[in-house]
Amino acid sequence: MITITPAVAIDEKEIQEEFIRASGPGGQNVNKVATAVQLRFDVANSPSLAEDVKERLINLAGKKVTDAGVLIIDARRFRTQEKNRQDALQRLIRLIHKAVQKPKIRHKTKPTAASRLRRKEEKRRRGGIKRLRRKIFNAEDY
Repeated sequence: MITITPAVAIDEKEIQEEFIRASGPGGQNVNKVATAVQLRFDVANSPSLAEDVKERLINLAGKKVTDAGVLIIDARRFRTQEKNRQDALQRLIRLIHKAVQKPKIRHKTKPTAASRLRRKEEKRRRGGIKRLRRKIFNAEDY
């Protein structure tokens, strides 16, 4: 079991890992060894997550989720398979941890009378400064 929070844990059987050849650093090793990891987690059919968490996870992941509701994480940052596995797993855990936290509900507020007054006063002051920068035209010039 992979523990995300005290209330949420995922079974390792829900995660599939596939090793593929990676581009990038590694020299000739890149052409021979499959070090990149493609981690797949079926969000839509996961019994470990609540429905609201699934929705938030799908929204957070964006393009990483397929139409079938499978989250795909590619990890190819490191040269070793084990480090890439750990990287992919940590990214999955971070995503789920973010999805578990319920967003705060925004309560609409109105600016106070004092803040509105300060804003108007600042606008008036700035306008005065700009007015002083203008060229002065005399009636005799025309």
